Formats: sequence, structure tokens, C-alpha cells
Amino acid sequence: MTAPIFTVCAAAPLVTALLGTGPTRLYPHGEAPEGTTKPYAVWQVVSGSPINYVNGVPDTDRYGLQVDVYADTASSADAVVGALRKVIARYAYVTGFGVDDRDKDTHNYRKGFDVAWLVSQ
Repeated sequence: MTAPIFTVCAAAPLVTALLGTGPTRLYPHGEAPEGTTKPYAVWQVVSGSPINYVNGVPDTDRYGLQVDVYADTASSADAVVGALRKVIARYAYVTGFGVDDRDKDTHNYRKGFDVAWLVSQ
């Protein structure tokens, strides 16, 4: 099992208003298909561990996720990050803010944040 980030975000009108439906432009493994319309977001697992107990089998896993948004404008990147944060924060913990820059070659804006998501088994 993994964090249900796509399921949660694809069901939220706040997110789909910006990232669309069929498909919702939120992709796993930190990669989007070549030529994907912007804005889009990617996510990847960057850490994780079971929540261990002294005298029992773990029943919850913690996933550390990195979420990155790519957009043509800074305001579009900000809007998508804001929508994703509002939706994700209902289910998980936003734990940090990452990159906030513009790529020298593509001129895409990139903005990201980190999430800790607890998933019951």
C-alpha cells in the first residue's frame, strides 16, 4: 500500500479545476509524460517506515512524499501548490517547503513541498 495522494487529489474539485480530469495531471514517481500540459504536478516517495511497536506488528506506515508543481507562470505554480496543500492537509501533514525556482533551460516555474502521510494497513 502507498499514500493515497492521487485518489484524494483527483476527487477534489479545488485540484481538478487546475490540474484537470481524464487525466488529472498529478503523476507518480516524480515524472510526467513528455509534452504534458502545464500546470502539472508530480510526487514521489522519498522516505518511509513502518510505525513499529515493542510488542506487536506494525499497523501503520509513514510515507514521506515530495510534491513538485511545474507551470508556465509563478502565479499558476502558486495556485496549484495552494490547492494541493489545502486538500492534502485534510489527510496528511505538510512538513516542509522545498524548491521554488525557475529552470534555466525550460523556463518552467517549479515549486514544491514535503508531506508525511500515515497509512493504516
